[in-house]
Amino acid sequence: MIRDSSAKDDPPDIDTVLAALHDKDCRAILTELGTPRTARSLLDRCDIPRSTLYRKLDRLSEATLVSEGTEIREDGSHATRYRLNFEDVIVTRTDSVDLEVEIDRPARTPDEHLAEMWSEVRREL
Repeated sequence: MIRDSSAKDDPPDIDTVLAALHDKDCRAILTELGTPRTARSLLDRCDIPRSTLYRKLDRLSEATLVSEGTEIREDGSHATRYRLNFEDVIVTRTDSVDLEVEIDRPARTPDEHLAEMWSEVRREL
C-alpha cells in the first residue's frame, strides 16, 4: 500500500520504490534535492553522466519520489526543476508478512499547485 494523496495515476509498487532507493546514483540525486534544482545544477553537483542523470530522474519520478515542475523565466526560456516529492518513506511488515510502503508527501503551496497545473498543460500541448 502506498499512501499518496497527490498521486493522479496508480501509485508505484513497492519494488519500484525500493529499487530507486537502493540505487546509489538515485540516492546521490535525492541528497542534492534539499532545494529544487534543474538537471544542469544536478549535473554540476553529482558525479553522474548526463544520460545517466536523466535515466535516474525518470526512475525517481516513476517511484514518485521526485516531481518536476516548470520554472517560467521572464526571458521566455523555461527550465524544468526537480524537487523531492516525499517527506518520509516507511516500510512496514503486515500481519501476513507482506511488506507495505507508505510515502508521506509534503504539503503543497498554492504556487506549487499552479506550477503543477502549468506543467500538465504544457505536457498536453
